[in-house]
Amino acid sequence: MTAIEFNHQLISLEDKLARFALSLTSNREDAKDLLQETMYKALVYREQFVQYTNLKAWTYTIMKNTFINNYRRNVRQNTAFDNTKDLYFLSQNSDNVNVAPDSAYSAQEINKVIDGLSDDFKVPFKMHTEGYKYKEIAQKLDLKLGTVKSRIFFTRKKLMDTLKDYE
Repeated sequence: MTAIEFNHQLISLEDKLARFALSLTSNREDAKDLLQETMYKALVYREQFVQYTNLKAWTYTIMKNTFINNYRRNVRQNTAFDNTKDLYFLSQNSDNVNVAPDSAYSAQEINKVIDGLSDDFKVPFKMHTEGYKYKEIAQKLDLKLGTVKSRIFFTRKKLMDTLKDYE
């Protein structure tokens, strides 16, 4: 396939690729960026395309892999280093910096209910909400992984039952 034929077929896929990009990103601007990056990579790596194979599938794969790599890069950039003695990496969400008064009150009510639980359920649940992974909680508390998961599940269920009338 000549370069002109390749470019012509690639341009004919642009609308379909744009819809696929929008389905991946759920954001028009991010979809445009993803489409542009995919088209660029397809042109740069044109020599790697095997003739008489599916160009549409090849470009969709490029787009999907680009999206996944960008997502992973963004997650890594949002990870902060915690200098505790255990050296845990925690993803911090900065959205809750400005807490509204009504949600702060809700958090106080929820914490009251959590504090009323037995330590068997309270400790794993609090560790989980602080950012510990199930495996880390199981190791720290010397419990089986399934036990930790079930205790956190039952704590959530109990909180939902207790606070269902609360608004």
